[in-house]
Amino acid sequence: MPSYRLHYFPESGNSYKLALMLTLCGQTFEPVWTDFGGGVTRTPEWRRDVNAMGEIPVLEVDGERLTQTAPILLKLAKQFGRFDGETEQEQFELLRWLFWDNHKLTGYMATYRYFRTFTPSPDEHVLKHFRRRLDDFLSILEQHMQKNAFAIGERPTVADISMMAYLHYPADETGYDWAVSHPAINAWLGRMAQLPRWKSAYDLLPGKRLTHYAKQ
Repeated sequence: MPSYRLHYFPESGNSYKLALMLTLCGQTFEPVWTDFGGGVTRTPEWRRDVNAMGEIPVLEVDGERLTQTAPILLKLAKQFGRFDGETEQEQFELLRWLFWDNHKLTGYMATYRYFRTFTPSPDEHVLKHFRRRLDDFLSILEQHMQKNAFAIGERPTVADISMMAYLHYPADETGYDWAVSHPAINAWLGRMAQLPRWKSAYDLLPGKRLTHYAKQ
């Protein structure tokens, strides 16, 4: 079996996507905590030696470094024969929701949560803009989950793993109480949490935490 090393930090939902995928597929990985808050991923040395794109996560598979979460999820799905599309139509739907998530949901939620929760003086105008955009994207997902158990139908795929990652963090970080504001999303997150071997990000990814500035 391949050996895995995951470069991550605990608050990174993208890191969590890979950690969760490996765990759900019955795989273990060596956690490599990265000082994102200290700026290590922005150093020339880190970008030369670890990831030229300057991003977390990085997954090492038998020493080969893989970057960009979505293609890694797709690669793992094919490798393990799990959480993939089984037909051409399912594969199209999986990619449709995965790309939508990367461009819209994860992209905005990751940035909104970071500025809201982990910066000492977030700009209220910036937060308002991101919140308005997020509310729009979340309304799309809420309507979809009112009619579907998972992203492409009755079983979970890597599209679900990707979409749920940043949404599952505590409410004092995301600023949303899903049970109140988006009950269908809340129910879907509950279904994901019932998958065998599922764990939350802070249970899967140990290490020093970022300073939490959100108002309690």
